[in-house]
Amino acid sequence: MRRLPLIVSGLLALVPAAAAEGAVPHTVQPGETLWSIAAASNLTTRSLAIFNGLSPVGVAVLGSTIQVPTEAEAAAAMQRAGIVPGAPSGSTGATVTAATTTATAPSESAAPATMGAYSVRLGDSLSAIAARARVPAAQIAAKNGLSLAGPLLAGTVLKLPTGAPQLAPVAAPEPEGAAETTTAVVPAAAPYPAAARLDAGTVGSIAAQQGVPSSLAAAIGWQESGFNNGLVSKANARGVMQIMPGTWQWVQNNLTSTRLDPNSATDNVRAGSLYLGHLLRATGGNVAQAVAGYYQGLDSVRRIGMYNDTQRYVADVLALQHRFGG
Repeated sequence: MRRLPLIVSGLLALVPAAAAEGAVPHTVQPGETLWSIAAASNLTTRSLAIFNGLSPVGVAVLGSTIQVPTEAEAAAAMQRAGIVPGAPSGSTGATVTAATTTATAPSESAAPATMGAYSVRLGDSLSAIAARARVPAAQIAAKNGLSLAGPLLAGTVLKLPTGAPQLAPVAAPEPEGAAETTTAVVPAAAPYPAAARLDAGTVGSIAAQQGVPSSLAAAIGWQESGFNNGLVSKANARGVMQIMPGTWQWVQNNLTSTRLDPNSATDNVRAGSLYLGHLLRATGGNVAQAVAGYYQGLDSVRRIGMYNDTQRYVADVLALQHRFGG
């Protein structure tokens, strides 16, 4: 089920949890990018992204709404996130205390690069992508919530099965001034990236109801999205727990008799917790292997072993689990 870096859903307007007075809403227009919007307001891409709870290397989706802060507000957001001039690139934005848990926007360096992400180009077809990736077209369609017979729009973000050839590796973060050329298109499939933010306590409580360690679910939720249900990855995963459409449908069909609400942040966590519980059972309670399976896919982990970025993901999650009380 993969994942980062993060982009804004084109379906909904995302508003930061506590937009400071003075911030102005802006609806993304054709051809605009985070960089161009930031530059027009004398801001850096990074500060604009952090203020909105986004990744600086993400894509601004046509029609989505972001908040454009003043320079002072942008600087304050960077400080709250623990990102200040001269700070180490790997510094974390999450602060956990014994009494309460607070979360600031996650650093763009918080998670490994997206595995198997592909952005559809002009002239692509699902069958052609499948042939190049050497996997069935139906498998790509099911994973991403697409119809085999439906049109495939340029810019559609897809997740290819782990282990398939990287047709378009996720680009390294571009320098200030670089412009994106393709508008991202998010397939219209459940779960939907509804704008909502949860906290570690809520995520942990929902996970506990599914028999999953609260601290482990909170660690994955923070690692994946910073508890932001309005986020979609460049590999088409959605919500707090960054769930693929195919995984959502599988969980609904196999792990619960209760209908999950695809617009609900809490049900996104519930689905992710059910899936995580399935992985824990399948691995005999091996937490590291279950977390690797959440990121890379358990079949892939068993066949191939953990990729280097999977190992980093597992290490990050286990470290966060400790900070969330595990």
